[in-house]
Amino acid sequence: MAKTGRDKNTKNKAKHSKLMLQKKNKKKAEEQLRKERLKAIIQKAKKENEDN
Repeated sequence: MAKTGRDKNTKNKAKHSKLMLQKKNKKKAEEQLRKERLKAIIQKAKKENEDN
């Protein structure tokens, strides 16, 4: 016979999935920010190089 009552472990799995998505999104955002900063630095260096 099947068990009665609430499903086992579903609440914990949902919480874990949510936390893992947060972690993944945070890492993507940090990588994007890093890329933008590097692009800005490179553009600044090119501009300074052209001026001189």
